[in-house]
Amino acid sequence: MLSCKDATKMMSQAMDTRLSLPKRMALRLHLAICASCCHFRTQLSFIRLACRRFSGRDDEVRGMKQNDGTEIP
Repeated sequence: MLSCKDATKMMSQAMDTRLSLPKRMALRLHLAICASCCHFRTQLSFIRLACRRFSGRDDEVRGMKQNDGTEIP
C-alpha cells in the first residue's frame, strides 16, 4: 500500500510521464481510499490548467479531460 507521500510524488510524476501499470494501479487503489490525496490530485490538475491558461497555451487546454473524465471548458 502506498503512503500519501509516495502517492503525491507519483501524481506529480504522472503529470510529465506515463506511469507503469503497477504504479498506476497502486495509485488508483490509494486514491480509492484516501480523500486527502484525491483533493491533492484535484488541486494539482487545477494548478496545471491555470498555468497553461496563464501562459497563453489555452488552445492546448481545450478538449482535454479532467481527472474525473469530464471535459475542460
